[in-house]
Amino acid sequence: MRYLKRLTFGGTGAGFTQPVSWLSSPWWGGLAADRESIEADFESYCANVFKESGPVFGTILVRHLVFSEAEFLWRDRMANGAYGDLFSDSELELLQHPWPGATTGELLARMEQDASIAGNFYATIVDNDGKVGRAATGRGRRLARMRPHQVEIIIGSASGDPNAIDAQVVGYKFTPNGGGEPILLLPNEVCHYSPIPDPEARFRGMSWLTPIIEEILGDQQMTQHKKKFFRQGAHLQQAITFAKDVQPAVLKEFIERYKAEYGGTANAYKTLVLAGGADVKPIQADLKNLEFRAVQGHAEARIAMAGGVPPILAGMVEGLDSSTYSNYGSARRRFADGTMRPLWRIASASLQQLLTPPTPMTRLWYDDRGISFLREDLADVVQIQAAEAATIRQLVDAGYTPESVVKALRENDWRRLAHSGLFSVQLQTPGAGAPALPQGGQA
Repeated sequence: MRYLKRLTFGGTGAGFTQPVSWLSSPWWGGLAADRESIEADFESYCANVFKESGPVFGTILVRHLVFSEAEFLWRDRMANGAYGDLFSDSELELLQHPWPGATTGELLARMEQDASIAGNFYATIVDNDGKVGRAATGRGRRLARMRPHQVEIIIGSASGDPNAIDAQVVGYKFTPNGGGEPILLLPNEVCHYSPIPDPEARFRGMSWLTPIIEEILGDQQMTQHKKKFFRQGAHLQQAITFAKDVQPAVLKEFIERYKAEYGGTANAYKTLVLAGGADVKPIQADLKNLEFRAVQGHAEARIAMAGGVPPILAGMVEGLDSSTYSNYGSARRRFADGTMRPLWRIASASLQQLLTPPTPMTRLWYDDRGISFLREDLADVVQIQAAEAATIRQLVDAGYTPESVVKALRENDWRRLAHSGLFSVQLQTPGAGAPALPQGGQA
């Protein structure tokens, strides 16, 4: 599963059935190629980590439940760098209903799972006529997820060195399960979502689970330790000593009877009755003395930290011990601003590869206005807008043009302010411009 194995196009090593037309295209340029695959064993991570570790499952669940709430819309980028209003068109139907019976939320949930477990999510377009990629324009046009371990990133460079300065992604190779015919796709035919770059590879992503595998294994071992504790009758270990002249046959019979009468959770807390000079001595402390809850809580917190999820949001011990309403609000804001919004931005750019924007300056963007998890953020927005409205009123009253005031606030650049040359009455010299009063001071 390690990367950078040299491909021999047209030979048995690559398994390409129609390499000539693909390699001879002007876009390919005749570059020598290498490939990158995901580093993690995807199926092993699914079976032994995602489905076996409660803290890992809980962390990914929190991530995908919030991540899947977003919607996608178009947004125009203006010449001055500012963004225009969000809008939709028929092209976004592919994301709103990615495959039969699915919604944007299910697409985002798949993206999050694959990115967390394998570090990479891959998807392309297919139709009912058997066409794939940009050629899929027929009936039943839909998105198709490609399992990460079945995709290889093909890297091209003039020298064949994947680290050369001219190295670039020139395609993707998807090999179905069972050794079916590989499918070759160009970069603009694949959505490749990899939010965490792998420092040991040029183009692939890395799972956030990779740095904490030992923590995950330690947490699983602690769970096994806890299960063993209860299976052994709710104590960790004990020693039973006898006089040195006890016959081996007698000792063996005692052990068998002891296991039958006192072993397992069904016999826990029974009164222990021994005879024949047997002496019971505990040789280890119980779970309380081992501070089991605290030790396991530390491991859970480190797993949540790697996933960018504050422990309090995942219901973990360390988070609940210090939970208050204000702490939860701070954790929610940190998770939204520090984890979710960066992921939504990366996902938007990745999915745009499969779409045709209405204009060259249009970008796919996420819409988080309907997410209840961020509702307190919307309340903050209302307060900010109220403060901005007061600022606009003050600046306009001071004589600045309304257009320049709005532009200065939007771009956070006060140099954009332009004065109209008019001043409020408070800035006029007393009596200036006023008609002369009759003698005596009375009108």
